[in-house]
Amino acid sequence: MNDSFAARILSVKGDLPENLVLELFRFQYLTNALYRAYVDALKVDPASVQSVSRIPFLPIQFFKTHRVICGEFEPEAVFESSGTTGTVNSRHLVKDTAIYTHSFMAAFRLFYGDVRDYVVLGLLPSYLERQSSSLVYMVQEMIRRSGHPESGFYLYEHEKLAATLQELEARGQKVLLIGVTFALLDFAESHPLQLRHTVVMETGGMKGRREEWTRAELHAYLSARLGVPAIHAEYGMTELLSQAYSKAHGIFYCPPWMKVLLRDENDPFQLYTRNASGVINIIDMANIYSCAFIATDDIGRIHADGGFEVLGRLDSSALRGCSLMIS
Repeated sequence: MNDSFAARILSVKGDLPENLVLELFRFQYLTNALYRAYVDALKVDPASVQSVSRIPFLPIQFFKTHRVICGEFEPEAVFESSGTTGTVNSRHLVKDTAIYTHSFMAAFRLFYGDVRDYVVLGLLPSYLERQSSSLVYMVQEMIRRSGHPESGFYLYEHEKLAATLQELEARGQKVLLIGVTFALLDFAESHPLQLRHTVVMETGGMKGRREEWTRAELHAYLSARLGVPAIHAEYGMTELLSQAYSKAHGIFYCPPWMKVLLRDENDPFQLYTRNASGVINIIDMANIYSCAFIATDDIGRIHADGGFEVLGRLDSSALRGCSLMIS
């Protein structure tokens, strides 16, 4: 697989071409020893896979126990999930961080426009305290590319953050305030504001720090306290190199190189793409050198327009640090 394939993937517009998906499936079957062993264990002949519906999706738990890689390489980055005490963290070995950067920047541009139009403020205290977070990597690069001197990270400096937001609001400056859920709640409790030029985006992540709220409760509270009409959200995880975004009501939309399907809990080859509920499978075409076909533990619903929402998690799955709330 070469750089031109990555360029083809990340320049996709409209529906994800099935032939491109099948090309990546065959490449990963040949070069990813773990994925090949999994496909073989299911007694799936790769030559017989002629549609996306027949592609086996790798259970996400393998990122906790195995090296999920195509070939052998020295990773440019190793992203690790935050996990909880006593759990094993997922590890994503990234061969080429430029693909990740291209993916998240192109997706942000698609949904929100040029990052240079925004002051980017990151409220990610628990993530900043470790060096292996894919979320911190993304926000750090967005801060750098925004080019505004006010852009930056905040740990627990709520007074400084509130003052910065008020100053930017007075200037009519567009702002992206992206934060982990518990930190946004803490900030909104202590500093109610009226934000007219700011996108407030939560990334999930309660991690036992507070009582779990439903997404609807969380968004209603944050909207009221921060004076915004809607709370935006990002759906991403350590095991992916792409993100989906929600601009309201917890309904997420994917960039063209990412696709969400739903599988039947009892039949993993029974897939749904519209007007259904089930367990979320993700095709992330940016995962060229790990695995692009991920069977998650999230339960979701896909709407008629292709948007999806997350309803909770399978009871048997381990809690993850970036777990999403039942809504």
